[in-house]
Formats: sequence, structure tokens, C-alpha cells
Amino acid sequence: MNKGRNSKAVSYNKWGYIFLIPFILTYCVFSLIPLINTIYNSFFECYRAGLTQIGPNFVGLANFKEIFLTPDIWIYLKNTMIMWVLGFIPQIAISLLLASWFADNRLRLKGSTVYKTIIYLPNLIMASAFAMLFFTLFSDGGPINDILIKIGIIAKPYRFLSHVWSSRLLIAAMNTLMWFGNTTILLMAGMMGIDGSIFEAAEVDGATPNEVFYKITLPLLKPILIYVAITSLIGGLQMFDVPQVLTGATGDPARSTLTLIMYLNKHLYSKNLGIGGAISVFMFIITGILSLIVFKMSADD
Repeated sequence: MNKGRNSKAVSYNKWGYIFLIPFILTYCVFSLIPLINTIYNSFFECYRAGLTQIGPNFVGLANFKEIFLTPDIWIYLKNTMIMWVLGFIPQIAISLLLASWFADNRLRLKGSTVYKTIIYLPNLIMASAFAMLFFTLFSDGGPINDILIKIGIIAKPYRFLSHVWSSRLLIAAMNTLMWFGNTTILLMAGMMGIDGSIFEAAEVDGATPNEVFYKITLPLLKPILIYVAITSLIGGLQMFDVPQVLTGATGDPARSTLTLIMYLNKHLYSKNLGIGGAISVFMFIITGILSLIVFKMSADD
């Protein structure tokens, strides 16, 4: 009997591995091979000077020394992290609030399906289109300045895109608006997966709504919150299209909105594959380190 059961299990496992083949092939072709190729290119000098192709010539760690010895990459990493934090904090706060409302059966919100659809819609809009919309709204002669002048808050147009923090806040606001709907859906799914008897027991014990949220809901949501934080961090480090379109690829004012991917794109545009590969490897390592830090900080005590 045991032999029959074991052979049946092996048979089912075989089909599981067969169904994994398309994913494994896709991962190897579109992720693993490009990753290995990028690491390989990072050890070579390979760029174009006018019409002349230089390299590829093996230079070892020279490309890494070049990017680490210049302050640019650290400035752009700081810009990227600042704009990610400015966008992530309100995103997670709004998403937690909305998810707790939608997941609470006691509120009996009418039309909740419509609201969920509406808050998710910005996620479907192309980031470049979103950036063009904000560029038009917050330009010197845009409707936002017109409204502020008419109600007497400012006397002359405020140049949102010419000041460091207003530019960063606009980019952060766009990222928040684009992604809070997706985060809300994830958190709501996590909340609805919590056993309702736990909340009922807390109510019987006299726990207040705030105590239920902070001592029951948040701890049980920790795996989802870790997932959201890590995926958001990865997306933040890959921030490109919004600042690229909003600032016209300049990263102005004073390169304060120029991100790591924009810096990488400049080298790839100039066909400097060696430096581009080194920057990519640096971003890969930074992403892994920061994700590990987030995971460790959010892990159970």
C-alpha cells in the first residue's frame, strides 16, 4: 500500500515540475541570462567614442572603482531613496486606512466594489501619461497656479519644477497615487484572511478599535507588509519614467530628481556598456541589502 501511495505522489510531482518548465525557461531567457551578461560586461571597457568602438577590453574592477570614486552615484542613490520614502509613507498610511474600512463588515459600506475599482484605476495609467498630466497641472501657467492666485494664496506663479523639494514632492505624490490602489487591494486581502473569531474575542474582552488594529490586525498583517515594503523598495530603486518625463530627462533642479536608473540610462544611451553594467550590479547589490534590512526589521522578535 505504501509503495502505491509513494508512486502516486511521485507521479503528481512529475506533473508539477512539468508545469514549472515554462516559468523556468522564461526566467532563464529574460532574467538569469541578462543578469549574467550584465555582470560579465561590468568587468570590460566597452564604449563608443564618436564612430569608433572601443573594446571590449578586460579591465577587472576598474569600472566599479570609477563609479565609486565619483560622488555622483551616491547623490543619485540619495535622491532615489528620498523620493521613495516621501511616496511610500503616505501610500502605506492611506492603503491601511482604506483597507481597514473596506474589510470591516460592520461598516457595511455601500458601493464598495465601485470604490475599489476607482482607487485601482490610476495603477492602469501609463506613468509617462501621469507625468505629463502633472507637468501640465503644475507648470508656471498651469491650472494649479491659476487657482492659487485667484484665491489669494500666492501673488505670482510658483515654479514647482524649479525648486528641489516641490519637484521631489510632485514625483512622490505621483508614485503614491499610482500605487496606493494596488497596495490597498493587497492589504485588504490580508485583512480578510484573518479569522473573524479573533476580532470577536477581542470585542468580548472590551478591546477598543485602536487596540484591535494595532495589537491584532497589524501583527497578523506583517507578512503582507513585508512583501509590500520590499516590492515597493525594488520599484522605488527602479524609478525612471516619472522623473524622466517630468523633468525632461535632466533631473533638475540641480540634479535633485535624477535617479539611479536615469543615471544608468545616460551611460547606456552613450553605449558605455562597461560602466552601465557596473551601475546595474551596484543597484542589484543595494536592492538585496536594503530588502534584507527591511525583512530583518520587520521579522518577528
